[in-house]
Amino acid sequence: MSATQSMNQSSKPASGAEPNANPYRKLIAPTFIWLALLTVPIWFSWLGGYNLLATRALTLGLAAMGLNLLLGTSGALSFGQAAFFGLGGYAAGETLMHLAPSTPIAIVMGILVGGLAAAILGPIAVRLRGIYFSMITIAFGQAFYFIVVNWNSFTGGEDGLLGFNRQPIDLGNFALKLDSVQYYYLVLLCFAVVAGLIALLLRSPLGHAFIAVRENERRLEFLGVGARNLLWIAFILSGMIGGLAGALYALLNNFISPAALHWTLSGDFVMMCVLGGMRSFWGPLLGATVYVLAENFLSSYTNNWMSALGVMFILIVLFFPKGLLGMLRTRVKS
Repeated sequence: MSATQSMNQSSKPASGAEPNANPYRKLIAPTFIWLALLTVPIWFSWLGGYNLLATRALTLGLAAMGLNLLLGTSGALSFGQAAFFGLGGYAAGETLMHLAPSTPIAIVMGILVGGLAAAILGPIAVRLRGIYFSMITIAFGQAFYFIVVNWNSFTGGEDGLLGFNRQPIDLGNFALKLDSVQYYYLVLLCFAVVAGLIALLLRSPLGHAFIAVRENERRLEFLGVGARNLLWIAFILSGMIGGLAGALYALLNNFISPAALHWTLSGDFVMMCVLGGMRSFWGPLLGATVYVLAENFLSSYTNNWMSALGVMFILIVLFFPKGLLGMLRTRVKS
């Protein structure tokens, strides 16, 4: 029996699907989610929301899904996701200002810079485990943060990077002006592509190997599979998705600041994963949506909105360790 076969038998997909379950029943929730996402510009305003808020939730959800490849799938708690998020944002802004006035190229540069930074730092980080892994990812993130703050001539320093705008996309006879609605659908397209690739990854032998790292790393090593290399691959993929989310976030606001690289934003991404359910596919998006809506709603009443969110986070951790999505699934089954 090969090592890959052993891993496939010893690990389950992140969704935890039962082999004999009705396949059509499993399609109900994803179909509902995609319909809701596709029609957000229609119904979100009825609830008092606006397109920028929905796009922000989708962008942060994308970054949280990238982090979840490490946290939920591979079991590695990283506090450095904001570094790749911020680097992707600055790469997009600098590309538009100095390289090419093209939104697609700016997005691609965000992905490449986020992935390249993860590829360079990954071999160092994956040598460590537990709290030491978390600490070194904080150190990496803060190193990039202070570089950006002090490199005033290139990054704008503490004031952030201004002077770039997302550019219309020329499709031949038709040009996307990327107004708020069109930009939402561009972000949704990027989100759909990433979500589809992650879904395929989690069903592949490589995805099963990621889960095996989380479940029993020693057994994996005994089978002759290098856990460090697997974690490095997950680190790079997480960095690329973080870079993509950062580029989309910078283009959403036509602005990026050092706060996008700070470790506290990495903590927010961890909170989003835990709130929604870090071992479920849609959990990070749900957590990001709750986070953004709570920020928008509670901050209109008090500056201490994070305290209320913190109480919610504590209650979720204590009573619903599988997150809000796990709680909803339990209610539906009961």
